[in-house]
Amino acid sequence: VIQEALTNVRKHAGPGAKAEVSVVRVGATAEVMVLDNGRGNATGADSASGGGHGLLGMRERVTALGGTLTAGPRYGGGFRVHAILPVEARAQEPGRPGAAGRTGENA
Repeated sequence: VIQEALTNVRKHAGPGAKAEVSVVRVGATAEVMVLDNGRGNATGADSASGGGHGLLGMRERVTALGGTLTAGPRYGGGFRVHAILPVEARAQEPGRPGAAGRTGENA
């Protein structure tokens, strides 16, 4: 999601645009946010014109993982991509750093 969103900034936000990326765990979810201050490019290729599949692909990948994705223009200019992804706690293998030390045959 981050890679595709930053690629979109590079392609569509215009020269000199800056992006900000944040990844925050909130309870059982991870929230990914990519913001830019771009003004768009002169070619008019943006999500509204159907010029690519970046947003659609991001939405499909996030949905396949049980998450949600919102994307669109920001008030005052720029663009925002926000994904909320479920985070599953995984039991680690015994002997590995951070392992919980599982016991029993079915552990």
